[in-house]
Amino acid sequence: MPTYEYLCPKCGHAFELFQSMRDEPLKKCPKCKKIGVKRLVGGGAGLIFKGSGFYITDYKKKSGTPSGGESKPAAAAPAPAAKP
Repeated sequence: MPTYEYLCPKCGHAFELFQSMRDEPLKKCPKCKKIGVKRLVGGGAGLIFKGSGFYITDYKKKSGTPSGGESKPAAAAPAPAAKP
């Protein structure tokens, strides 16, 4: 079910409503209770992929790296001994 955007020209209230495509468009503003609400034409969200690629490229083992995937940091220098 899609989310529709509405605007009341009388009070300026803009809101979204999650309703079936078979439902009639809303006519009454939920804020000012006046009739005349308009359904806006939306561009739709579409499907957006974020990241570097698909699963096979994201988790593919790179040659020359350990199987853990992360390099270990160099060992830290030992702390100086306490003086008596």
